[in-house]
Amino acid sequence: MYNKKLIKFAESFLVLPIITMSLPFGGISKTDLVSIPQTVLSQKQNTTVQSLLALNQVDNEKTETLKREAGAIDAYFKEHNMPLEGTGMLMAKAAYKNDIDYRLLPAIAARESTGGRQKCKKVEHNFFGWGSCKIGFDSDEEAINTVAKNLGGNNPNTDQHYAGKTTKQILEKYNPPSIVKNYAKQVMGIMADIGDDPVEDTSSVDKA
Repeated sequence: MYNKKLIKFAESFLVLPIITMSLPFGGISKTDLVSIPQTVLSQKQNTTVQSLLALNQVDNEKTETLKREAGAIDAYFKEHNMPLEGTGMLMAKAAYKNDIDYRLLPAIAARESTGGRQKCKKVEHNFFGWGSCKIGFDSDEEAINTVAKNLGGNNPNTDQHYAGKTTKQILEKYNPPSIVKNYAKQVMGIMADIGDDPVEDTSSVDKA
């Protein structure tokens, strides 16, 4: 769908509109009249090419970022011999889509189930402890996408808990200090082990 829109966008510059209004062409030769639309066409084509190159550059940078993040996640799981090794790209993409730190999902999974080693027993594919281990999923991918959507504040049923929150605030809603005192600190420590970037944890973020 995205590629189709780009193609239509590019094609729109290749057809010049027919101008029917009367213009005062005094002093302009026929050669000039021919060159004017050709110049406009050339300018529009150049603009289109530049726009497409810029979009391609953004896509390439996004792809490289996702590869780096997925590699860091899988490297952590591998180092600690965790069964979730290989889900790095799924987690990185879900995090990107829902605007959360790419390390949040793997860190929660590591804290809750030792990276899938001790996942919920009564339900399937729940290695996040989601819903107090009472909610199951049809696949690992569904589990990852569902939890990411909720933590990103993109589920209307739970957005009052997670929307516009920092990583620390998200974790304190996910597992309140009254239940597990140092839960947020523990998960954020795992996040720091997965990647070197600082984990923001101070003020609320307005995503509007």
